[in-house]
Amino acid sequence: MPGVVLEVAVSDPRDVAGAAEGGADRLHVGAPGPTCALSPEPALVSAICRESDLPVFVLLRLNDSWSTTGGEFARLIGLGEDYLACGAAGVSFGFLDADLEIDTETCSMLLGRLPQVPWTFHRAIDSSLDPRRSWRRLVQLPRLLAVRSAGSPRGMESGFEDLLALVTPELAPLMMPGGGLAAEHVPWLLDAGVRQLHLGDQVRPGGSAKAYVDAGYVRSWRSMADDLSGESR
Repeated sequence: MPGVVLEVAVSDPRDVAGAAEGGADRLHVGAPGPTCALSPEPALVSAICRESDLPVFVLLRLNDSWSTTGGEFARLIGLGEDYLACGAAGVSFGFLDADLEIDTETCSMLLGRLPQVPWTFHRAIDSSLDPRRSWRRLVQLPRLLAVRSAGSPRGMESGFEDLLALVTPELAPLMMPGGGLAAEHVPWLLDAGVRQLHLGDQVRPGGSAKAYVDAGYVRSWRSMADDLSGESR
């Protein structure tokens, strides 16, 4: 089995050491707050990038919906360019249209303005009308590294079985479970071929957004994933 990529959500430079020391492979940056669900300031991204050589992917999202406007789109391009100039390796975004289908037009336009940039699609897919159709549309887009999903807008406690049922040999390498991922989910996911995991509150003491990422918590997930996948570090 190939190794497992651990993506850890960070929102402060002081989160980086715990993620890196614990064995994270990639960092995901959102604005500070309970959900880290909006785009951060470029200065924050710059500070985080200076703390580690790990690849940093930054969220491009300016409102609480899964859509964007023309004015926002121009700002998203500017933010993406700023993040890359700060040292980010890639971005994370995702949009749905009025019919709750993947907005491939908007995604493609954004990719065209950020050429050669790898990206991940975030949990907008969990709110789409037909997840299977959404996956078929997503795999046609270029430079996609991962799709973060919990199988349900309510998180993996509700969506785990539906998410697991979606796994196919084609989709498994792109699937990145996140949003309430629990340790008991991991053996099933890895056995199905999933090789990317997203960690957020699970690696903060007490599951609190006010606590910094803890190296010991990350290391426990790292060890579990490596043991189950047959990897050694």
